[in-house]
Amino acid sequence: MKKLVDLYCDVDDFCKIFIPQWQKQRLEDGTRKRQRECRMTMSEIMTIVISFHMSHYRDFKNYYLGYVSLFYKKDFPTPLSDTRFLEVMPRAISPMCAYFTLLKGKPTGVEFIDSTTLEVCHNIRIPRHKTFDGIAQRGKGTMGWFYEFKLHIIVNYKGEIVAAKVTTGNVHNTQPIAELARGLSDKLYGDKGYLSKALEEKLFDKGVKLITTVRKNMKAKAMPLCDREMLSKRFIIETINEQLKNISFIEHSRHSSTNGFMLNLMAELVAYCLKENKSSLKLSDLELNAMVFA
Repeated sequence: MKKLVDLYCDVDDFCKIFIPQWQKQRLEDGTRKRQRECRMTMSEIMTIVISFHMSHYRDFKNYYLGYVSLFYKKDFPTPLSDTRFLEVMPRAISPMCAYFTLLKGKPTGVEFIDSTTLEVCHNIRIPRHKTFDGIAQRGKGTMGWFYEFKLHIIVNYKGEIVAAKVTTGNVHNTQPIAELARGLSDKLYGDKGYLSKALEEKLFDKGVKLITTVRKNMKAKAMPLCDREMLSKRFIIETINEQLKNISFIEHSRHSSTNGFMLNLMAELVAYCLKENKSSLKLSDLELNAMVFA
């Protein structure tokens, strides 16, 4: 885990460039609203939110009061109460999205795509659920029906997130691919949930070759041995999804607002991007070139 001070320096350097441009744009398009000045800067707010998701704390209040306020009191000389901090946190959504765009990985020619469910409440509590009423939708995964969102991600062979998108649970996996695959080239590997002849042709016209597994009731497809081997290495993106869920706790049912959900989701993705040791495939330049030109 990055030290809190090092993380703050990275975030502050970003905010010094982004915040003035962001505020200028908001002023020009007429969306600027009067906001009460906050004692803590945007850099400090973003740093604390990101570091929470890089820690092993499950409760933000305990992290803020029991860790940051005690051990980093000198680094944050004008702290807010935990209640006030939660009120100002949504202001960091746009900067956090921009920071993620800066940190995400670059296409390498060998990418993997997958989606994972973000269940927001248990099925028996759907009629009483208010936070995402009318927003989240029922969706079906390998484990049954859920009331959920879906996180769709594309990662490269280095384990870096190249693109990410959140949809409601009833959106089919193939729908967001065209947007996510913008800027990609060469090969994109997915499971049988991405089988679509029309989608393959659409992506092929854009220079992306979609390679998927087949269903049990389908004939085996003829494909180069290197592509078949890479399909067997899709565990890399499944491992990343498991890390996001079980280490960063990207999925839970304690969200109190839509803004809080989006901010925490983006902070979790940023925390993963800043992770030093990512799951990756050890591919040499020779192996990479052989797969790209196969």
